[in-house]
Amino acid sequence: MSLLNSFTKKKALTSAINQTAKARSCEGKTADQLYKGAYHDYADVLVGDPLRSDALYHWGFALLHHAKVKTGAEAIKLYQEAIAKFSFCLLLNPSYLGAAINGGVAYMDLARLRNVDCHDEDYERAKSYFEKANTIQSGSASYNLACIYGLRSEGNACLQALRNSRNRGSLPDAEEIINDPDLDKVKDQAWFVEFMEKLAEDREAVSVENVAAITEKQVSPSVESTENPVDVSVPEPQTGEDTQDSTASSE
Repeated sequence: MSLLNSFTKKKALTSAINQTAKARSCEGKTADQLYKGAYHDYADVLVGDPLRSDALYHWGFALLHHAKVKTGAEAIKLYQEAIAKFSFCLLLNPSYLGAAINGGVAYMDLARLRNVDCHDEDYERAKSYFEKANTIQSGSASYNLACIYGLRSEGNACLQALRNSRNRGSLPDAEEIINDPDLDKVKDQAWFVEFMEKLAEDREAVSVENVAAITEKQVSPSVESTENPVDVSVPEPQTGEDTQDSTASSE
């Protein structure tokens, strides 16, 4: 960190501390404005350190996957720690896509572990993370949102999210969608069946086109010259002492 950058951040931190002190002695809207100004300055102090945000993201990622192999209170604690790391990462770098997506995933996993209602605050927080991810990269978390809408039997919203995920290229394979328990409440609805059938047709068409293109390329006649034919004879193998076994492993 340069001397100028350090001085600027120190100034912002001092401002935030002073605003917090003033806010404590005020009330109502005045206090709210002072607190919000302090939060902004605190964030300014933290933003601009890519290595720190990367470390927080990967720390959260490790905690998330550690939690997946644990149960009960131990898993809950790990999920909460992962969420804290992803949240801090987004504070440092608001456009960190991985932190937004995996923060939502952590809340979804936590909600399932706690066996809460689909309208519980854990699902609402997961939804907020996925919406944040979509603002960073359109469609990146649309399938995750479709899962929340599916759990809530919100058919129109679920279909729109699935379409958005398909159009943005983030939709999983058909088998994964069919086997996803988050979508169990909508799988027997006509719109879902139609969506999956159309998806299968589209992917089959793409597959046929790819095969046709490859086949055409393979059978296309090549222009051969008979005036200067290429020598395709196989050379005699070497038998001298310097010849090495090509299958021998290197030391």
